[in-house]
Amino acid sequence: MPIINRISRLFTADLHAVLDRIEEPEVLLKQAIREMDEAVAASEQNIARLRREHDQWTVRTADIATSLDDLDEQLDVCFACDEEMLARTLVKRKLETQRLAKHISERRDALAETLVANDAQLIEDRDSLDALREKAELLTERPSAIDQSGVLPGARPVGDDEVDVAFLREKQRRSTS
Repeated sequence: MPIINRISRLFTADLHAVLDRIEEPEVLLKQAIREMDEAVAASEQNIARLRREHDQWTVRTADIATSLDDLDEQLDVCFACDEEMLARTLVKRKLETQRLAKHISERRDALAETLVANDAQLIEDRDSLDALREKAELLTERPSAIDQSGVLPGARPVGDDEVDVAFLREKQRRSTS
């Protein structure tokens, strides 16, 4: 069995080496940047959707608070007029509304936590994307920045006299040490 495993690993390694040679690193890097860009855009859309949902829950919470105030006023009127049966119905509705308010509040709080986590993740993703873009720029600029002679465009070629002077300095520095 160990020999079969080793042969299998060797075959897999050779296959990966062939694939590495076939793939173009620049194209793969650009594709990775596009995919990360799409992921960041999807995260931004998701966060916007969560914010809208959170705002809706906030409005709903305010509406329920208003309803609870109205129920309290109605209960005051019922107790003032000794309408206990009607008051019982209103108390039941008030309890249901309070439970609904609690549920909505929990949902809104959970959404707020999710938003905080997603915002932090989005910032991380944007930073990673920016870093990857910078690296990609450096990698793609390097081959084009140096011409075929190996000299950077706009750089003055090193003259023979400069080489001689630098050579003598290096020689002198090494002989004194």
